[in-house]
Order: sequence, then structure tokens, then C-alpha cells
Amino acid sequence: MHPDQIEIRGRLTAARPLSDLTWLRVGGPAEWFFQPADTGDLADFLRQLDPSVPVFPMGVGSNLIVRDGGLRGVVIRLGRGFNGIEVTGTPVTAGAAALDAHVAKKAAEAGVDLTFLRTIPGSLGGALRMNAGCYGSYTADHFVSARAVTRAGEIVTLTRDDLQFAYRQTDLPEGWVVTEVTLEGPEGDPEELANRMGTQLKKRDETQPVKDRSAGSTFRNPAGFSSTGRADDVHDLKAWKLIDDAGMRGARRGGAQMSEKHSNFLINTGGATAADLEGLGEEVRNRVFQSAGLTLEWEIMRIGEHVPSED
Repeated sequence: MHPDQIEIRGRLTAARPLSDLTWLRVGGPAEWFFQPADTGDLADFLRQLDPSVPVFPMGVGSNLIVRDGGLRGVVIRLGRGFNGIEVTGTPVTAGAAALDAHVAKKAAEAGVDLTFLRTIPGSLGGALRMNAGCYGSYTADHFVSARAVTRAGEIVTLTRDDLQFAYRQTDLPEGWVVTEVTLEGPEGDPEELANRMGTQLKKRDETQPVKDRSAGSTFRNPAGFSSTGRADDVHDLKAWKLIDDAGMRGARRGGAQMSEKHSNFLINTGGATAADLEGLGEEVRNRVFQSAGLTLEWEIMRIGEHVPSED
């Protein structure tokens, strides 16, 4: 079926602008934008949706560039019905729309150490999909299970084998929507965990441009990765150092800039287009390749269509 022919309990919007939903504040509209009421509503919608219609699950837009031409198909964004957090012993189960920071704080209050999530921007569904990590700990290290709705509208439970965790990625099939994630952490003293998160936040604020419009780290560190999803310390190269060595700290294109404070942060200084941001990123990749012979891989996801050039 066509999206607007499907009976739903949530909200479906045509030509919904996406720029206000991304941290970089750029990009064109979604052809269709669906906010399901609950998992059943989501499953019913996907089951009836024409299989040829692309589906893109969107979190809070913290790690995303939506191109200026917008996105064809249906963008699915989970809301209030998907952000609950429940702690039962050391396992913590949270909806995919729960913010990583909120999961870390709720867990810490219950004496469960998931503090690595505290400074990771975005929601838990995105953290799972990208195997997000910080301070030497990754989502894969704490993963127990997850629930998702397939592109065909089936509700399934995901295991570690299903996801095949790797560096900053999983094998989640295209169009599948994660709805719930269960993680497990070691026990810890709530006060000690709170203090640790405070220290992490202080360090982040000192070293990263947290007051600017960015999408977090732009490029992956060019490190190896083991089959367990952990970094291989043999290749301890840092993207920011390669960018610095290529002379690209502070580089600009239109309203886009590589941050002076942390050169692996791509920021919108005001008025940048998605083309400015992605173009500057590609320029950085080219310069690093010329300088170091290494190809930086994007950590920010870029989706949608380019606006045709007027040249």
C-alpha cells in the first residue's frame, strides 16, 4: 500500500522538513514521516507498506547529514512510547528512543555501570546500530538482546550473532527498526558512578566544541577491529591528528568548518548547507589521503539526495 492508504494510530506527515530534527540543522524534507504510536502500530504499518518504498529509521539526528534534496520513502522516528527505561538487577532494558545519557544516569542511580553511554550523543537505538563506544567500552561489550520490527512487519528478537558487531557498525538489515535494547553492566556504587560521569562530562566540555552545531566525531579513527567488536590497539591512529597533519584544522567551506577546538568535529557555523558540510568532509578526506596515504571513513551517516548542480 501507499503510506497514506494505511490505517495507523500514530502520525504520518507528507513532505516533513528534517533540518530541525538534526543536530547540524541542515537537509531537505522526508517524502513521508511516520511516528508510530507503539510497536504494534509500527509492525502493522510496515507489513502493509509497499515493499518497494524505502524505509529509514531516524533517531534524534545526532550523527546525521540529510542532504539538501531530501529523502525519498518513509522516515520513521520513534517517540514517547519508545523511551522507557527499566532496571532489573544488572540488566537495563530501554526503548530505542531513550537518550544514551538518560540510560547511563538511570542505570547509575540503580548501581549499574553503563557510564560509557553518558557522553555519547543520541538515542540507544542509534548506539546499538553503530556500536557506539567511549572510554574503551562499546555497546557490544554490554549487549544482551534487542527487539526490532523487520521491513516486512515482523517483531523479532536480535542476538549478538544476528548483529555481528564490528567497529562502529552492525549487520542490522536495511529498513529494520530497533524498538528496544537490553544491556548489562557491572555493579557499582551510585555516588561513585555519578562522580565518574561528572568527570567525563568535564573532560568532554574541555576538549570538544559542545556549544557548536556538530554531529559528534566526523571520521572514524583508522584502527583495526577484532571479531568481538573491540578496537585493535595495534593501529592507534587518531583521525584528528591526521586532519591536523594535513593542515585542515579550522578549514572552511561556506558555513561549514572543521572545528578549531577539535579538528575531527565538523560544525555548522551558521547558514551551512548539507552540501557545504559533506563537501568539506570530502575535501578533508582527500587532503588526508594526499598527506598520509590513508582514507578516512565517515562516522557521520549521510543520507538522501543531492540538489542538482546549476553548473
